[in-house]
Amino acid sequence: MSTYTKKTILTPLLEIEYLEWNPDGKKTIVLAHGWPDAPITWTPVAQALAAQGCRIVAPALRGFAGTRFLSEQTPRSGQLASLGRDMLDFIDALALTNPILVGHDWGARAVANAVGLRPGVASHLIMLSVGYGTNDPNQSLSYAQTRSYWYHWFMATERGEKAVRTDGKGFAKMMWDTWSPTGWYTEADFNETALAFENPDWPDIVLHSYQQRWGHAPTFSEYAEEDAKLNPAPIISTPTLVMHGAQDYCSNPDMSAGKERFFSGRYERVLIERAGHFPQKEQPTQVIKEIERFCF
Repeated sequence: MSTYTKKTILTPLLEIEYLEWNPDGKKTIVLAHGWPDAPITWTPVAQALAAQGCRIVAPALRGFAGTRFLSEQTPRSGQLASLGRDMLDFIDALALTNPILVGHDWGARAVANAVGLRPGVASHLIMLSVGYGTNDPNQSLSYAQTRSYWYHWFMATERGEKAVRTDGKGFAKMMWDTWSPTGWYTEADFNETALAFENPDWPDIVLHSYQQRWGHAPTFSEYAEEDAKLNPAPIISTPTLVMHGAQDYCSNPDMSAGKERFFSGRYERVLIERAGHFPQKEQPTQVIKEIERFCF
């Protein structure tokens, strides 16, 4: 159970690469990574949950690692609705029934949007480092959070776009260096993860995701139905746990506070002490305990 198998599966738009632990487990947990990250971010969490008898699948999001579009004509959209649709397609392709959906950063958007688009698709929803209901470009932001989002607007400039296209690895490392207290990763950790950024679609997906969400790039009509269902943010009845690093320098912990109004079922929020933006890597033991406590 401690090692994973790398597999692929076809959906209507993608060939999705994913990692799988304990394929014969009776309960499936989907672990969705964020940006800039990769499925291997979940290794400590996946190993522990597999040891509890669960089947673990960790897909590479569009534009990452070995996930590929089936057609050159498909828009390389990074809009958040597309991530939710991809997650539902992945669940359908694997014929999963009521999995536990866990997501970090972009992955948190993916799993939350999947639940918003198809109520009842998951038994539990767990989001890390992201507050629900924060997809609206018209949302109010504190000056402190605006400063933390510098990289969003940098990517809307010619210089920022060039940085992503010509030095994506260096740009991503800046996030790892500044989003959490120092000392949480090794160079080997980052270099292994950064292999996922060599996907040829990565720059287009990343740039469109951040440009589109603030109105600096077009919204693709292919996701109009999903966008209509997700804005305003739907009320979630699925039992939901939010975990946020208390020292997150990317998404201030206040961004996930006061969201109870969006949930009609069980809802909890936990601050992970001594963790920044990557709790699953910085404090995996606590993250594992919280998932087990909430779901089992």
